[in-house]
Amino acid sequence: MKGDLEVSEKGGAATEARAVAEYIADVVVVGGGGSGLAAAIEATTLGREVILVEKNPELGGSTILSIGSFSATCTPHQIRKGIKDNPQDHFEDCGKFNEAVKNSHWRDFHNEDNLALRRILVYNAGDTLRWLESMGVRFFGPTLETPHRKPRMHNVLPNSRAYGYWLAKRARALGVDLRTRRRATRLLSEGRRVVGVECVREDGALERYRARGGVVLSCGDFSAGEELKRRYARPELVTMKTSCNPANTGDGHLMAMELGARVLNSHMAVARIRFIAPPLRTLVHVLPPWRMLTKFMELSLEYMPAWLLRPFIMSFLTTVLEAQPSLYKHGAILVNKRGERFCDELDHPEFKLAEQPDHHAYIVFDDRLAKKYSKFPHFVSTAPGVAYAYVPDYQRSRRDVFHKAPTIEALARKMGVDPLTLVQTIGRRNASLAAEMSKGETASDTLSIEVGPFYAMGPVSCFVKGTDGGLAINEQFQILGENEEPIPGLFGAGVFAQGGMMLEGHGHHIGWAFTSGRLAGRNAAYLANTE
Repeated sequence: MKGDLEVSEKGGAATEARAVAEYIADVVVVGGGGSGLAAAIEATTLGREVILVEKNPELGGSTILSIGSFSATCTPHQIRKGIKDNPQDHFEDCGKFNEAVKNSHWRDFHNEDNLALRRILVYNAGDTLRWLESMGVRFFGPTLETPHRKPRMHNVLPNSRAYGYWLAKRARALGVDLRTRRRATRLLSEGRRVVGVECVREDGALERYRARGGVVLSCGDFSAGEELKRRYARPELVTMKTSCNPANTGDGHLMAMELGARVLNSHMAVARIRFIAPPLRTLVHVLPPWRMLTKFMELSLEYMPAWLLRPFIMSFLTTVLEAQPSLYKHGAILVNKRGERFCDELDHPEFKLAEQPDHHAYIVFDDRLAKKYSKFPHFVSTAPGVAYAYVPDYQRSRRDVFHKAPTIEALARKMGVDPLTLVQTIGRRNASLAAEMSKGETASDTLSIEVGPFYAMGPVSCFVKGTDGGLAINEQFQILGENEEPIPGLFGAGVFAQGGMMLEGHGHHIGWAFTSGRLAGRNAAYLANTE
């Protein structure tokens, strides 16, 4: 601690002096998620003094709320299984994911991408995975996700909370000064150079953290930030809840933008329809990431019969993921709490759902579609590289969202909606579908809702899953200001500083979080050495 400063603040007609505690380190990191912890650990490993500030009570950020998969090449897991792979193929396959999304009805798309940052990711991801394993993180895999040409997806064990557990443990062991419950509000500058950050503690006290080297911002996206969603995204997203991290309110974006930083791909706000979470967390969500336990899980996943593992996997799978859009293509419809169909399910239904009572809806279909989605290749949801969940799995594992009845009227009563309204809704849908088919406007595999028993799954709700793109950065992870010039002393990491890169496909966001965090922390540390 350097000492207390007297800062004048105007309050009405009088001027009140407030004491501001000031602290100094070589590197200051803002944000205690995966990318921020990686930056702090890397800078400390290089012999620098590091302070990390986080506004939440706990560390981990969005990283510990994610699925947790990590895509990389030339990993120990690939090598043990004799898989010969290389980063250049990974680089090319990332472009195939982008092309697949281009043909999707589910989000806006453009062809821009930051190829330089993509190359940094794929050429460093394998080393980053080894770095994580050196701290205690364990993975199962790799597994194949097309259009990858080789298995590259590694799934963290037992869950994504392992990232926060092991990285926080390493940070504390190295002596990183970890300070939670502190919200960053303003960057401190001397001339054009950023020299620190001002924070507000929960009790309202002000603190300043100054950096001899660099400041690394790893503040997540702005999926819970009404101001930035109002500025950049569709109006329906402004009041929509986030499915990931409610703390991602865009604080870091706003601070950096005051210095000329700009958001890239600001329109890439991803909204999804997901099942309402069950009231109790399942076993897989609370398992601790102890070494013996994760080793046992790794061996079990490798060698135990699938029928023994399936109930365990399904308890996770039917909890955290959304229903596949193909359900609607094949005939399922969405109805609100009144039993009314309110949208074209193939044209951004999440935006219309945001206008419905309580943001709640139900997926309704008949027995023919239920049978179709009871075996591969038609599944309700999937956990990448782990398993698929079908209608019977939801019937067993999610009785709180699964409804079945011999008639539509009986189904309506189970759902708690008006029976007459639901009957009329389905009647109109069937008549409309018949007319479309007669004109050749609808595919022949789209089913009407006519054959009992009848099903409803829900409630489902709409959530902002994330805001891709992030702030513009260069290849040294410096945040860019006006005229594409780096803002001296300011670095970015994670989805906060995605630099316009497209990260389609499972495992790339996590890979970028840790890889960018390591490299940004390293560069901020080097800057301290030049002073």
